[in-house]
Order: sequence, then C-alpha cells, then structure tokens
Amino acid sequence: MENVDVLTIGAGGGAYPAAFRLARAGRRVVMVDPKGVMSGNCLAEGCVPSKAVREMAALRRQAARLGAAAGVAVAAPDYGAVVAHKDHVQRARYGQHAEELERAGARLRLVRGVARLRDAHTVVVESARGEVTFRAADVILASGGEIATPSVPGTEFALSSRDLYALDPNLRDLPATLVVIGGGYIGLETASFFQAFGCRVTILEMRERLLPGMDATFTAELVALLDPGIECVTGARVLRIEERGSGYGVVFEAGGAQQERSADRVLLAAGRRPVYPEGLADLDVRLGPAGVEVDAAMRTGVPGLWACGDVNGRVPLFHAAVRQSLVAAHNILGGEGPLDYFDFDAVPMAVFTLPGGAVVGLTRDAAAARGIETIEASYSFAEDSRAQILGETAGGIRLFFEAGSLRLIGGWVVGLDAEHLIGEIGLAVAGRRSAYELAAFPDQHPMAAEGICKAARGLF
Repeated sequence: MENVDVLTIGAGGGAYPAAFRLARAGRRVVMVDPKGVMSGNCLAEGCVPSKAVREMAALRRQAARLGAAAGVAVAAPDYGAVVAHKDHVQRARYGQHAEELERAGARLRLVRGVARLRDAHTVVVESARGEVTFRAADVILASGGEIATPSVPGTEFALSSRDLYALDPNLRDLPATLVVIGGGYIGLETASFFQAFGCRVTILEMRERLLPGMDATFTAELVALLDPGIECVTGARVLRIEERGSGYGVVFEAGGAQQERSADRVLLAAGRRPVYPEGLADLDVRLGPAGVEVDAAMRTGVPGLWACGDVNGRVPLFHAAVRQSLVAAHNILGGEGPLDYFDFDAVPMAVFTLPGGAVVGLTRDAAAARGIETIEASYSFAEDSRAQILGETAGGIRLFFEAGSLRLIGGWVVGLDAEHLIGEIGLAVAGRRSAYELAAFPDQHPMAAEGICKAARGLF
C-alpha cells in the first residue's frame, strides 16, 4: 500500500492539469493511465491528429477554389504525406508532454497500468510489473471515453476513427469511395476532409438530421455550406456491412425501403461512450446515460471522488476537460467547501468541417426552453472584406442577447474562420458582456472578427 495525496485515473485533459496544479501546491500526485503517456484520446486519435489532416484538406480545397485565378494547378493529393504530417505532429506533442512531466519533479508520477477501484480512496493498479495499491485522500476520475460500436453485423469490416487518426494508422492510402456511418461531428468532419481530397463520400445517419445533438437551425445553416458532392442519407438504419471483393457494401433501411451503398472503405462513426474504471459501479455514484453525474464543482456526491472530462459526459471536449480538471484541483486545495465552479453554458464547440461552424452558450431555442427572451444580432459574410478576399462569403455570425439586459448569452459562427471567432464570442459569454460592450470594441480590420462588433452595433 502506497499513500499519496491525489490519484488520477487517466492522464489526459481531465487529469494532468489538476495533477500539475496540485503538485505545484505540494501535494503528492500519481496519474494512472494504460497508455503510459500523458495526454488522452485527443492526441492519441482525436482532435489533434484529425485537425492535422483537416488543415491539409483545407489547403487543397482553398487551392482548388482560388488556384485558377492565381494560375496555380492543383495536384492529386498525396495522402501518405498527409498521414506523415499528422504523425509528426503527434510525436512532437508526445515529446513535449514528456518534457513537461519530467520538469514537474518528484511530487508527480505517471504509472502505466489499468486502475481498479476497491473503494472511493483505494485504487489497485495492474501493470507489467505487477499489482500495486494506492491509498489517496482524493481520486479524480478522468478515464475518458471510447469508440461506441453498434450491434450491427459486419462492423469488423469497418474502420474507426482510430484507424484514421492514431499514430501510424491503419489507413495510409486514400480510398476512391467511402461510406461513413454516423452523421455526428466526427463523421461529418471526416466526410468533409475526404471529399476535399477527392474521395466520393456517402454519409448514413440513423436520425432524421445530421448533427442531431446540436441546434437545428445552426445545423441547417452549416450543412447547407458543405460540398454538395457529399451524399447524405438521414433516417438510415444500417442492417449490415458486407465484404464484397476488394470493397464493402452497406445495407440499410431508409424511406421505407431497403437500400445499399458500395465503397472501397467504410468508416464507423457512431459516437463515443464514457469509460468506467472497474469497481466504480459498486460506489455510491450516479451513472447517467452520458456519464458519471457531477455538479458544477466536479463532485460526484462521494466525498473525495471527482469526475472530470468525457467520463462525466457533460461537455465531452478536451478544453472543457482541462477547465473541469482545474476546478477539481482548486476545490481539493480549498478543503471543506468549493472554491471554483465550471460554467457549462460557456464552452465553445466547433465542428471542423470544410467550411466549419462553431457555437457557444445558449442559442435562441435553448434560451426559449429556459424561459429566457432573446434579442438577436447577425452579420453576413457576404459583406465581409476577408470573406470577399478568400471567396468564402456564405454564412455569417449570430449573437443571442438576453432581452432587457442585452447581456450576451450565446452565439454561433457558420463558415469563414468559425473555429477562431468562437473564442471571442465565448469569452464575452463567460464574462457576461453586453451588446454595448461588444459594439464599443474595435475589432481588427480586415478580419472576420469585426463582424462581432458590427453585429452588436446593429442593435443600436
């Protein structure tokens, strides 16, 4: 039995920010992770490698759209070089994390192994060197999420996001045709990348619209801007995946009839689910449909047991996990009562399609569901100088203000620079800024961000 102050189950975004903060405060901290490296699924097979691929696809798309005017021919994509770039980024960041861990000092350790909860403060770790038991005053659950595989015959023939985005991935050659099962953000993003590389893509989504968990109006505006060459079939219930010679077939029901699509490769992107350490179900925690239930202080209801990141399912995004991890650390340091709280209504979420979209806070429909009256302000990229320069004039910015106070409670961007602009809007939502303050700020020209202040000025 080894006694430590804090143990984290996981070493990703929901764990290591807290671990570093607590170690700096003098606590003895152990992180336990089966990968044996610091960082979670975001770097292993998620947001970082997928966006490395995305930027290569975006460059090709931009070159194809503006190349003729500039006298630049667009060559066929070298997908192997794209994968090599992705791998280089991942290796560089793994090295960076290893250096950060080495600089942290003796108070912080990373143990490679699988954690099992004996009780809320006792964790048994099984590793290649045998079994070791830790006793910790506080345990942070940050075990993340994993790929969800539906019960459909033939899923063994399909690729997952891991096959595309893990280090040294299985897919290294660009298929000519691709069927994507799942129209959530992972499926939609990947479909957008591969279509930009010249692949012919079909998306099959079980529900009646794409991005089913997001605001319907936002989704409609974003989907309208995507490459019309992407075939999107909604209301599609996949029956089976079949191996057919050198390719594959997907049989599904849609519109009351059985249909099928054939492709070189099939990608299964049916979502993710939380990973629960063994023994968690025996504790007095509430396991909801999306994850471990927590309050805004990251408490599970069991004293000394915290849950951060994808394992609680509240906002399954890396940057949300980082902030939740720090909330837990601050409250551990605070002792008896919470000192910090996570704001679930001020987390930006981007869909990195080509073009992309991003949303933060309460949209009109979400506010109405809470009985909040809103006033909207908008800005069209058709009048934006940067959009005109880049030929990206579709889409725009929408801001949602609370009626009366004119406090910004939410907003979205669809199209140009969405993933960049949403941070400024999100900061204003988190800071409870008003339309007056946004209107008074001189955003940079000629950049799309000036649309934020121009939208706010439109209210006066």
